[in-house]
Amino acid sequence: MPSVLTGLSRLNRALERLLYLVLLVLLASFIVFIIYQIASRNLAFLPRLFWTEEFSRFAFQWMVMLGTAVGVLHADHFVLEAFPRGSRADLVTRWIRDLACLLLGVLFIVHGKDFALSGLRRSAMASGLSMIYVYSVFTVSGVFIVLFSLQRLLHAWLYGMTAMEAALNTPNEAEELATPEETQAILSPAIAGHAHDVTDRRTLP
Repeated sequence: MPSVLTGLSRLNRALERLLYLVLLVLLASFIVFIIYQIASRNLAFLPRLFWTEEFSRFAFQWMVMLGTAVGVLHADHFVLEAFPRGSRADLVTRWIRDLACLLLGVLFIVHGKDFALSGLRRSAMASGLSMIYVYSVFTVSGVFIVLFSLQRLLHAWLYGMTAMEAALNTPNEAEELATPEETQAILSPAIAGHAHDVTDRRTLP
């Protein structure tokens, strides 16, 4: 099983780099399309290209769904913690969280496939682009979500939920500072420095 996790981690690491590149291209295209739309409405010499409005929406939809998959890998989505951190109930809800993400990815693949195929019968009005290139975003996102969720679950199964979150979750600075140990570690140097300054002032003639 550790070898499976190692292989899956390497695959997902390569896929994550690819997703970041694709997201960067989509974001740049989205910005360019929006800027052109604004400019063409105010500058008469620029032609009105209506397909840019469609492509900006398509790029935004792909950014949202691919970004959602990356968020699953690093647990970047909003989470409501209903139980004390480290309690048994909290551990159960954290397992449910990742299992729910896996289930959502499976649903995206199963039902997104039919939705994507329905795009073969539809085309974008301005550009004439087949809508399968837009509707397939759910299936593609579902594949990434399943792969990323499996890595999280397998890592947690082998090494524990806390070790998995430490390895994959985006660091939460506010959460770290909120713990007494971290707060004490941060405040101690400042308190020690303040006490040293006070002592120095008292020893001055």
